[in-house]
Amino acid sequence: MYVGESEKNVRDIFEKARSARPCVIFFDELDSLAPARGSSSDSAGVMDRVVSQLLVEIDGLSDNSQDLFIIGATNRPDLLDSALLRPGRFDKLLYVGVTSDASYRERILKAQTRKYKLHENVSLLSIAQQCPPNFTGADIYALCADAWYHAAKCLAETLEADPSRNSEASADDVIVDIDDFMTVLGDISPSLSMEELKNYEQLRLKIEGPSR
Repeated sequence: MYVGESEKNVRDIFEKARSARPCVIFFDELDSLAPARGSSSDSAGVMDRVVSQLLVEIDGLSDNSQDLFIIGATNRPDLLDSALLRPGRFDKLLYVGVTSDASYRERILKAQTRKYKLHENVSLLSIAQQCPPNFTGADIYALCADAWYHAAKCLAETLEADPSRNSEASADDVIVDIDDFMTVLGDISPSLSMEELKNYEQLRLKIEGPSR
């Protein structure tokens, strides 16, 4: 609301972190907080001042602040101010891409379905192998959630034929079988296209360099 309030909020975050350390400061969607200076559309230059204040706070961390860590996440690193990526700031970059390895996807499926009752005919590895190569973690979450809802819907339709059992039904009665997964899998479109995946890989090569 007031001039300088945004910069004050940045200072307050670091002050609270210093008083609470050991501490981790995590900035999600870092590109929206620290875009490249000079490219902002606001006439007052608020975003440029916020970026400058963020750089000042990071540089102000002394050597005895080894128990204070700063982590940022973004899906558009190309929009970040280049000064953020210099040594001593966000100088360690880690690309978290989409895995096409079925064994890793199986582990994600196990984590997402740990509270579900699965039918004995469900093979999570088989489901993982049938997922498209550009399936993200969010897509797998949607697959599991929609499969549970599909199973719950089928159970509700079954109970409608026998109203006397309605009082006995609960979420614990929902058993997800392989048909629920396969039905939902055919309806879900990957949130990331193959072209977008290729662009992210090119961006990774530009920032990190080729894998050795």
